[in-house]
Amino acid sequence: MSRWRIGDVTITKVVEIEATGGSRFILPEATREAVAPIRWLHPHFADERGRLRMSVHALVVDTPSRRIVVDTCIGNDKRRSIPTWNELQGTFLRDLEAAGSPPKSVDTVVCTHLHVDHVGWNTMRVDDRWVPTFPAARYLVAAEELAYWKSRPADDDHRTAFVDSVQPVLDAGLVDLVAPDHRVCEEVSLVPTFGHTPSHVSVRVASRGEEALITGDFLHHPCQMARLDWKSSADWDVEGARRTRAEMFAHLAETQALMIGTHFATPTAGRVVRDGDAFRLEL
Repeated sequence: MSRWRIGDVTITKVVEIEATGGSRFILPEATREAVAPIRWLHPHFADERGRLRMSVHALVVDTPSRRIVVDTCIGNDKRRSIPTWNELQGTFLRDLEAAGSPPKSVDTVVCTHLHVDHVGWNTMRVDDRWVPTFPAARYLVAAEELAYWKSRPADDDHRTAFVDSVQPVLDAGLVDLVAPDHRVCEEVSLVPTFGHTPSHVSVRVASRGEEALITGDFLHHPCQMARLDWKSSADWDVEGARRTRAEMFAHLAETQALMIGTHFATPTAGRVVRDGDAFRLEL
């Protein structure tokens, strides 16, 4: 379990899945042959054969006034087309409680976007019904993001996830629709990082002169810092997502804010530095 301190704020990572390999479905250009020569990815983010190491985890942000969960992973009991994500029976809730954050203590859930691996623990199954996992929380969703996914046909995992992991919290009256630059509290605000989805956001944490950025999916893996052209197969606007990555890397390199990757394997966080025409992560 990893923790970072940003001024008066503590950020804790709670892992649902961490794995090596099996990621070509999301980063098709990141072949083993192309990844292996990017030596700074070894050993934390890729193995010697060029297989990517990735993670699905939530980040708990404890401020002096709020307990915020950023993205809620895949979830148990959910039917999904990706075999390793289908009908999970994991220990996420126990791990969350062991980290000091039982679900009833969470007052805010931030969804950076509404893809299947970011909303799963919004709900849990109780007596064959999907009920909110965090009953005392307000679930924050960018208004345009919600409108887009409500309009999608019921023909993919993301729309299925909307039905079992978003609609129940809407029905419970727990969702607040917000602007993509919404200020959550004194230390935490949303940052528009469009492209991966229509209104994707990242999360900025700033306290006592220190700063961190939780990425969401404006990038999936540090290899995209070395190869700015490598897209995600799930990007809604491929060129828009590429521009966002380049702009965010340049900003992070300038500010030296800590970047915490939503899908980065352990150690998960580092500083962005320029590396020729590209960038790398300095741990």
